[in-house]
Amino acid sequence: MLKWSILYRFLILLSIIITSCNTQTNNNDDLHHMNKTKTASQILGDSNYLAISYGGYRKISRDSQPTISQLKEDMEILSAMGIKVLRTYNTQYKQAANLLKAISEMKADDPAFEMYVMLGAWIDCENAWTDTAPNHDAEDEKANTSEIQRAVDLANKYPDIVKIIAVGNEAMVKWAESYYVQPRVILKWVNHLQNLKKEGKLNKNLWITSSDNFASWGGGDSLYHCEDLEKLIKAVDYVSMHTYPMHDTHYNPVFWGNLESELHLPKTKAVELAMKRAILYAKKQYSNTSKYIHSIDSTKLIHIGETGWASEAHGHFGTDGAKACDEYKEGIYYKLMRKWTNKAGISCFYFEAFNEKWKDAHNPKGSENHFGLFKINGEAKYAVWDLVDKGTFKGLTRDGHSIKKTYNGDLEALLEEVELPPMKQLK
Repeated sequence: MLKWSILYRFLILLSIIITSCNTQTNNNDDLHHMNKTKTASQILGDSNYLAISYGGYRKISRDSQPTISQLKEDMEILSAMGIKVLRTYNTQYKQAANLLKAISEMKADDPAFEMYVMLGAWIDCENAWTDTAPNHDAEDEKANTSEIQRAVDLANKYPDIVKIIAVGNEAMVKWAESYYVQPRVILKWVNHLQNLKKEGKLNKNLWITSSDNFASWGGGDSLYHCEDLEKLIKAVDYVSMHTYPMHDTHYNPVFWGNLESELHLPKTKAVELAMKRAILYAKKQYSNTSKYIHSIDSTKLIHIGETGWASEAHGHFGTDGAKACDEYKEGIYYKLMRKWTNKAGISCFYFEAFNEKWKDAHNPKGSENHFGLFKINGEAKYAVWDLVDKGTFKGLTRDGHSIKKTYNGDLEALLEEVELPPMKQLK
């Protein structure tokens, strides 16, 4: 009897141990599943992974860096609205490294938290941003080498977050007179990164691209068409192109304005028609770029690395110019752009999340300071008023400010500041 009692107790104990091990294994499996990250090929084109361009700078100079705490606040806001992919622009400032650290800590606190990064490496020509005339036929090799190496180091340190490296930002377009380079420079660094992948020194699933104006990718003037660009198209894992109808309301206003037949319409309807034409213009740039790229490589994916619409401006885009910029037009553009790209399976790194006043530091009303969906104090612009109404940002703050609507949510007050585009007979 004693022997059976001992055996019985042993079997019970063994059952408890096995159950405990299975439970621990299942918990580990669940944790592993939650921590499993997606690749760029799985993320790009998936409308469940909305993308945005991000800079967390609050001050008039980038010498004042956002803190880890501030970066986390921004991540909470963006995550709440469904953003899961961010685009950064350079590595020489601390923001990129601190952003990755902030996201990593948030993932450690909550394994279900998802946020991925397209890490930008800035590329300059020789004598860029100096008093000496820029040499566009040569690169700033020292600065560019450092940028690329920092990007490599960060990608290797945070492989679960960094899914894309973008070599250069509008670095080939010829109107970037302060710093643009020839395509062979971008090609050199793209090939360098691709070789590191082949050598096992970078994650093989990391995608490499360059993010540039549609014209730089061959979708405009044929002067950009060259052998090095063709090689670059074949070398990148996908093409990241920019389209900015807002800028072309001044520089190429073939699509911009209201028809005389629209004069009788309510202001909201007339503006909506103008903005729909702006979207058609962006679609045409995307289509023209796709046509050229696919003539070189029919398999190459094309996503939108930047597009946006400023909510305030003077000069070319303000009252004395195209009358293009206000929160209402920005909001319409944002929603139409998301609707198109989500349906078409195009990732759109919308520019941008928050206003940043360093971009045109000496010109507070300059359009570059006002592309954000949120103001610097966290006020939600018209584009995301509906999310405020849904309680998306309940309990969230930016620098101590709760997320409230601009204009106190008074649409009529906003519309009073909205100007109709110039009247013209569009071709």
